[in-house]
Parts: sequence; C-alpha cells; structure tokens
Amino acid sequence: MQSVISVQNLNHYFGKGQLRKQVLFDINLEINAGEIIIMTGPSGSGKTTLLTLVGGLRSAQEGSLRVLGRELCGANAGQLTLARRNHGYIFQAHNLHGSLTALQNVRMGLELHKSVTPEQMKKRSAEMLDLVGLGNRLNYYPDDLSGGQKQRVAIARALVSQPKIVLADEPTAALDSKSGRDVVNLMHNLAKEQDCTILLVTHDNRILDIADRIVYMEDGKLAKAPVAVG
Repeated sequence: MQSVISVQNLNHYFGKGQLRKQVLFDINLEINAGEIIIMTGPSGSGKTTLLTLVGGLRSAQEGSLRVLGRELCGANAGQLTLARRNHGYIFQAHNLHGSLTALQNVRMGLELHKSVTPEQMKKRSAEMLDLVGLGNRLNYYPDDLSGGQKQRVAIARALVSQPKIVLADEPTAALDSKSGRDVVNLMHNLAKEQDCTILLVTHDNRILDIADRIVYMEDGKLAKAPVAVG
C-alpha cells in the first residue's frame, strides 16, 4: 500500500541562536491512503507541531517529510501553498467567519480551486451541508448555530474540495460527549466514502475507537510501538 504521508528522521526547532529549542526528535511515521490515524499524548508533546508540518502550514527543517509524493522539508512559501490545496483542515476553534453564512463558510473551502465555477461552488457547498445534516441551515450565521453545528460546518468546509488528506486538531475539545461523538462519526463516514486519509490530534479518549492506528507522542518523540486498534 502506498504511503500518502512519509516522515523520516524529522527534527524541528523553534527559535534561533541561544533561544533555539528542539521540539521534534527523529520522527519516523508512515501513513497509508485511507487510514485514520489518531495522535495522542500530553500537552506540549509536539503533536500540533507535527500536524502543522504535515499540513504545510510551516516548512519542515531537518530530515524528510513527503506528503502525496511532494517533499516539504525546506519547501518555500509557494510550494507549501500548492501542497495545502490537497488538504482539509478542522481545528478545535471551528474558525468560521462570523460575517458569512454556513453556505459561504463552506464555499471558502473551494476558493483555491480555480477550475470550479461559482455555480458549482454553491451547489457542492449546499450538498456538503446537507450531508452533515445542516441542509436546513444554509443561510444561518455562526452565532445562530450550536457548537456541534459550527463544527459540522467546519467539517463540511474541510471536505467540500474532496481532499486527499484531512488534518484535525482537537476537533471535539469544545463539544459535549454526544456532539463530539457525532462529529467524529461524521468525519469517519465521510472520509471513508471519499477515501481520504485522516490525521487527528486529540486528548479525547472517548473517540479513540474510530482509529485504524493510534500514535502516542511524548516530549517530541513518537512512542516506539503504535497501538493497533480492532
């Protein structure tokens, strides 16, 4: 099976000069197409840093980080922008624009895709909101939606472009247990339908069962033996 994410001997640092501090140590990780990987571990262990590197939100520094065959170690801003077009992002704070409706927020997930016409953008955004159970909330603003509904809009925005990879950082942290379970089930089902790969960072032990594999991170290092699920 082909790796869509291949991390080899990856090191990463914050700061410069005397303030330079190593935050990731010799990370090696292979993730295959269609896998759902959950990364867990204490706060400050480097999970979000690794997620942002995989997502092309910052450039990797040492080692090799190949995502969909593209080397991101040492990548410049333009190369990172190109890499991000294949990704969907879901954050703890849903990051919706308060001045935009649910439909307009989801449509933003298609703005980078120049081949999609405005009519197609609207149609696909409405269909995606319908899939996450918000077909009757297209013109609602974020302030008029519950926490769980906002996170559903964020999922719709992340998946509307049919990305090959979805990166999720604590997507259930602000939700109660039922809303959190609904949100991860939705991510799981839609990702399997679209055959996309999910890398999800969480402290939420209630959702670990959706993972194909769990990777544990501590002090900037991966645990030697990822735990298999099921």
